[in-house]
Order: sequence, then C-alpha cells, then structure tokens
Amino acid sequence: MPKGKYKINPHTLELEQVRLRAKDILMRGGYYLMGGVVFATIILFVAYTFFDSPKELMQKREIQQYAMQIELLNNRVDQLAVVLDDIAERDDNIYRTIFEAEPVPIEERRAGIGGSERYSHLKGYENTKRITSTSQKIDQLSRELYVQSKSFDEVYKLAKNKAIMLASIPGIQPISNKDLKRIASGFGYRIHPIYKTLRMHEGIDFTAPIGTPIYATGDGVVERNKGRMSGYGKMVKIDHGFGYETLYAHMSKIIVRPGQKVKRGEIIGYVGNTGRSTGPHLHYEVRKNGSPINPVHFFYQDLTPEEYEKVIEISSRPTQSMS
Repeated sequence: MPKGKYKINPHTLELEQVRLRAKDILMRGGYYLMGGVVFATIILFVAYTFFDSPKELMQKREIQQYAMQIELLNNRVDQLAVVLDDIAERDDNIYRTIFEAEPVPIEERRAGIGGSERYSHLKGYENTKRITSTSQKIDQLSRELYVQSKSFDEVYKLAKNKAIMLASIPGIQPISNKDLKRIASGFGYRIHPIYKTLRMHEGIDFTAPIGTPIYATGDGVVERNKGRMSGYGKMVKIDHGFGYETLYAHMSKIIVRPGQKVKRGEIIGYVGNTGRSTGPHLHYEVRKNGSPINPVHFFYQDLTPEEYEKVIEISSRPTQSMS
C-alpha cells in the first residue's frame, strides 16, 4: 500500500503525491497538540473533581484516624472525670470528715479556666467542634485535679497533726475519780446554790478535799486571764488548739504560769474553795470554738465503757450546782 497522500491531476489524469509544506505540517501538528491538551485537561478535571488522588486518599484516612483517636480520647477523659468525682466524694465525706475539715466547696472544684478566646486557635478546622470540646474537658479535668491535689496536701498535713490533735483534745477527768463518786453536778440547767434559780451550768463540779491535785486534760498552753471571771476564784484556762479550751475554777493554788506548755496528766494546781463556791470542789469546763460542751463526752481515755456509762448517768442527775 503506497505511503503518503495522493491526488488526481485533472490535466494529466495521473496520481500525483501531495507534498505538504512545512507550514501545513506545523498547523496540523498544532491542531493535534491543542486537541490533546484540551482532552488531557478534561480528563484531569474529571479525575481531580470526581476521584481522589492517592495522596488525598491517604490524607483522608489519616483524618479519619485522627477523628477516631479524638473520640477515644474524649471517652477516656469522661472516664477519668468519673473517677475524679469518686475521689472527690470520698475526700469530702470520708478523709476530710475524719480530720474534722470542711468539704471543698463545689464552686471551687468546678471552677472553669479562661474564656472562649482560649480556644480561638482551634477554629477553622474540619473537626474544630470536637477538638475544642476535648480541649475544654482536659482543661477542666486539669483544674479539678489541681484542686484535688491541694485538698490532699491539706489532708496530709491534717494526718500528720492527727497525733498532736489526739493528744491535745481533752481526754481524761481533771481529778482522780476512780470510784466515780466525785461528780457533784453535771452539765446543763441546774439550781444555782446561791440564787436558788434554774441556770445553765456550763461545766461539771467535782467534789474533793482542798489540796487535791488538778490535772491538765490535754496538751496545750496556759492562757493569760483576760479580765476577771465573776465567781470563779483562782482559775486556769488552757488553749489546746484545734478550737478546744478547758477551764479549771475555784482552785486553792495554781502552779503554772501564762504561756507555759503543759501535757495531758500534768498537775496544774490544787482543788480549793475560792470565788463564789459553797464547798471545796473543782468546776471544770470544755469549750469548742468558744461554745460550752458537756465535758463528760471527753472522759473516754481513763474509763471503761461500763464506767463511762455510769459517769453519764451520774452527771445527768438534776442536782444543785456548787458554783
């Protein structure tokens, strides 16, 4: 088959080979080239519009993986929040209760961090809402962990001071009372021995001979008397810390001085009949944060359970006070 292109010469009626000029060849090549470019453009447009490239497919898989990891992280944060809530509840209702500490206010535990602008750098992404939510949860959890850590620091200090507190809180009777016959009048409303009217008796009266030793009922510091306390005669007040104070009145002799540290069981003076008193006895009071408390509740260290029950029964009898 002949190569090239031929046409019939109308004058000679012979086939003659058509010889293309360079211009024609260039124009034809240009047409083919333009057609190829247009076709390739259409193919690329369709491919990039409706089909993902390998790189895009890989990026989409990575984004899906990140989204799944964020979701898992969210779940972990929620679980940790539940655990922290349980720790906080035990802290408030067990640990801090044991050491007589107030619970941490809920407003302090739940206090947020920063404002909405704190997360502005996370805006503009496909998963902005999810990432911001997770960041807020983590920040809140961090804040609550910090508060809980500070609470445990306080509980730790309280635990270290527990031994000191137990030694300081009044825990014995102020005079020797082995036969349990020394209690003359208990805490509560009693007939006043002088005025013969019903008045609040804020302590316990122990009858004993003049010169009977009086003991500090807990570790503490002897207070300086601020003004005279009417009718109490010679008296000693001891600050035991932790809000506790004890008072010993109508003494015949005081052998401690203001500012002196005393230990539980240490002799601080002797029974007398000074002040407004109807006979030799010791008037003993216990106060917590300035309010009187029934001293009988603190006689637990030198009594058996049976003796303690008997002391409660004796002190509750409606007798007349001695001062």
